[in-house]
Amino acid sequence: MKNFGMRSLMMAALCVVPGVGMAQDLVKVETVGVWDVLVDPTIGNGCLINAEFEDGSDVRIGFDPEKGNGYLMAMNAAWGDIEDDKTYPISFDVDGQTYNGDAKGVHLDGVPGVDISFDSADFLMDIAQKQTLSLSNESGEVMSIDLTDSHAALEAAAACQQNQ
Repeated sequence: MKNFGMRSLMMAALCVVPGVGMAQDLVKVETVGVWDVLVDPTIGNGCLINAEFEDGSDVRIGFDPEKGNGYLMAMNAAWGDIEDDKTYPISFDVDGQTYNGDAKGVHLDGVPGVDISFDSADFLMDIAQKQTLSLSNESGEVMSIDLTDSHAALEAAAACQQNQ
């Protein structure tokens, strides 16, 4: 029943959200494990989770009220050849479940990264319920992160979004 409740909450959050802005003015709501739960006023008070990882990756997963979808941003100073607004074919592996998509090159606070929009509740549920998220491009894997605490953090972000 808990999984059904989580799925319903995530679906509701994706539906409530009517690109990711370059959110410099994030407002911290709480911390859940390694993840900060934040509100981004630059995209209609979209809620998100954000964590930094040992490999230098900074990952944001959130809801975009202006576009009505979810997004995942991943930034890493080692990805120096990323071009703003260029489209990159990517794939995610979440404990063996593969999702393919396109990422848009961005720089946030001078750090190169990618912005990936999604509208799949299944993808969001996999992030919440599984252990490892890997991001790959045409050349191979560029990031692999531990999803510890993501379930509770995404529940908090979905509740945050419901309150906006």
